[in-house]
Amino acid sequence: MFKPKAIYFEENIENYTLGKELLNKYKDVPMYKIQSHNNIEEMRKKSNADFMDMKRNLIIGIRKTHRFVPNHKISDYLVPYTSSGCTAACMYCYLVCNYNKCAYLRLFVNREKMLDKIIQTSEKSDKELVFEIGSNSDLILENTITNNLVWTIENFKNTTKGKLTFPTKFSMVDDLLNLNHRNKIIIRMSVNPEEIINKVEFGTSRLKERIKAINKLKDAGYDVGILVAPVIFVDNWKELYTDLIQRLQKDLSNKVKKDVFFEIIFMTYSYVHTKINSEAFPKAINLYNKDIMTGRGKGKYWYKSDVRKERELFFKEQLNKYFPNNKIAYIV
Repeated sequence: MFKPKAIYFEENIENYTLGKELLNKYKDVPMYKIQSHNNIEEMRKKSNADFMDMKRNLIIGIRKTHRFVPNHKISDYLVPYTSSGCTAACMYCYLVCNYNKCAYLRLFVNREKMLDKIIQTSEKSDKELVFEIGSNSDLILENTITNNLVWTIENFKNTTKGKLTFPTKFSMVDDLLNLNHRNKIIIRMSVNPEEIINKVEFGTSRLKERIKAINKLKDAGYDVGILVAPVIFVDNWKELYTDLIQRLQKDLSNKVKKDVFFEIIFMTYSYVHTKINSEAFPKAINLYNKDIMTGRGKGKYWYKSDVRKERELFFKEQLNKYFPNNKIAYIV
């Protein structure tokens, strides 16, 4: 269970039920009022070496941005929801976008407004819409602090149309298993080889526990997917990802294997990651590989086209071999 070192909160959170609950829950933790969750001067002045220490703080505020972004992969829209950031420290995390602005977990207490907009949009649509509510945070992790996922599922289940989806790297799913979700929730577990989890995805659940969680969720009637993400081409990548796919085939239940789908996402890296990781994790592996990566926009890198093409084929062949009846939703 995450125990924050300090709470930074916007004053108006006291006007919301969740805000009052969190202030009471952490009443013994040092607290500091701030003007905006999006601009904490004290944090901005921290060095990159303080990255992990900053993640011990919890920021509580009110989400002002509610713009839905069209998406054409698993969902129809990416939706700003109840949190941003994370307490874990994956070395490639795309949320670490602006040095010390995005490192820590931010919780937003105006959940009623956010869910109401989703429900209204869903009910007005002439088709079944899927809303991605977990693109800015890990909602399974957040649920251990706020119980927001339980609240969300219970308040969304009676809509006439629409589904919610989110990815996770965490296995703490037991609170969701006995809910009447009415098949309106798609939960996608992100996996990587154990070696990469250990060396790169600091503070996340072990592979064994993630696989157990997938089986539990399927037994509870949830639709489940698996993200192999992000794929990182370390020197022994082919052996690692072959072993991963074989392990999934072995340890996933037959119920899961009947209709689970896959998403394959190759790692995107950045100059910001390079600077932070070299100072925050000086003994960790270097994820930037100039021989197989190239520029992609300002300060960003991804794998070269010929590398991507060759290795896309590898994943298609391996998944077709071990999961011949399951869909690969996309490879990017």
